[in-house]
Amino acid sequence: MHAKSLISAYYAAFNAGDMPTFLGLLHDEVVHDINQGERQHGKAAFASFMDHMNRCYRERLADIVVMASEDGTRGAAEFVVHGQYLNTDEGLPPANGQTYVLPAGAFFEIRDGKVARVTNYYNLNDWQAQVG
Repeated sequence: MHAKSLISAYYAAFNAGDMPTFLGLLHDEVVHDINQGERQHGKAAFASFMDHMNRCYRERLADIVVMASEDGTRGAAEFVVHGQYLNTDEGLPPANGQTYVLPAGAFFEIRDGKVARVTNYYNLNDWQAQVG
């Protein structure tokens, strides 16, 4: 699968809440750089992260623009997160259903037709100001 098609499918599955398809697009040895957080390794860690995120947040991504290198090994996406904070996440402000709109982006490494690395970025201070 071409890098742009793979990244587009990744976000389509995310927006559909289709975790089996979403996780199926990941390389078994995927590296996940969490925004302003740790680096996690492997599909199981990514699945656990998504379970946690789906408990605490409901998010839909809009205005997605996908870019890819000519050789198909790297990609990026810029988008706007439309979310709702459902359950309090550890170390963050209390959740009471607050909504937020947040510009964000991600960088990808593609290997063997799968997402081998995803590095996410959004402005945590902006998010905290919106939900705090």
